[in-house]
Amino acid sequence: MLGFAMKSVTQMVMGSTFEDDQEVIHFQKNHGTVWSEIGKGFLDGSLDKSTTRKKQYEDALRQLESILKKIIKERKGGNFGQHIFIDSLVHGNLNDQQILEDSMIFSLASCVITAKLCTWAICFLTTSEEVQKKLYEEIDQVFGKDPITPEKIEQLRYCRQVLCETVRTAKLTPVSARLQDIEEKIDKFIIPRETLVLYALGVVLQDPSTWPSPHKFDPDRFDDESMMKTFSLLGFSGTQECPELRFAYMVTTVLLSVLVRRLHLLSVDGQLIETKYELVTSSKEEAWITVSKRY
Repeated sequence: MLGFAMKSVTQMVMGSTFEDDQEVIHFQKNHGTVWSEIGKGFLDGSLDKSTTRKKQYEDALRQLESILKKIIKERKGGNFGQHIFIDSLVHGNLNDQQILEDSMIFSLASCVITAKLCTWAICFLTTSEEVQKKLYEEIDQVFGKDPITPEKIEQLRYCRQVLCETVRTAKLTPVSARLQDIEEKIDKFIIPRETLVLYALGVVLQDPSTWPSPHKFDPDRFDDESMMKTFSLLGFSGTQECPELRFAYMVTTVLLSVLVRRLHLLSVDGQLIETKYELVTSSKEEAWITVSKRY
C-alpha cells in the first residue's frame, strides 16, 4: 500500500517523471528517512542526540528539496498538458519558499496518510461480509461496467461512510496540533494567543458519549448527519478537511472501487493485528489478507 500511495502521490504532485519506478523508489528511500524522524526524532528529542541520524535526515531532506526545486523551476518555465499539484501552487500568489514548503509537506504526509487509509479500509472490510456486500452493491450500481470518474465517485455515499468509519475506528491521526489564533478561556483556564494546542483526537474519536459502541466498525453510524457534523468539526471531513486526507479519500475510493468490484476480501485466520500509534496510526507488523474472484 505504501508503494501504491507513493506512486499516486509523486505523479500527482510532481508529474510524469515519476512514472519511472526507479524515481519512485529513490524518492521513497529519502521519504522514509525524513518521515521516521518527523514521527519520532523531533517528538522525543532523540534526533539531536545522534549525529549519524541527524546527518542522514539532513541529507535525505536536502535530496527531496533538490527534486522539488528542479520540478518547480521546470513547471514555471514550461507549458505542460498535464496539470499537477505543483502547478496549482506556482499559479497561486506564493513565493518560491512557500511553494517548496507546501509541496514538501503535502508529499510527505499524503504518502503515509493514503497508504494507511488504504490498509485499514481493506483490513476492516475483511472483518464484515455485510459491509463489503453493501459496498459492492453501491459500486456496481454507480459504475456498472463503466470507468471510474470523479463525477461518479461523488455518488458513492456509502463508500465515504466506510472511509470515515475507517478513520474513526483506526484513529488514523491520533494527535493534531494547532496554534491558537486568539486568546480564549476554557473553564477557568486562559489559553494565550499563539499557544501550541495539542488535540487528543484518538480519545475523542472513540468517546462512548459521542460514538455508541465506539470500538465496533459500523459505517452505518454516518447515516446520521449529526455524526458527520461532529466528524467535520474534528477536521476529518467538510471545509476543515486537510488536503492530504482529501487526497487519501479519493485514492482509497478508486482502489476500493477496483478491488471490491472484482474480488472478495477475506481475513487470514488467526491473524492478530496490533496497532502502533504515531503521527499516523499503522499496524506493528505487515497485515495480510486473502482474496477470491467475484466472477
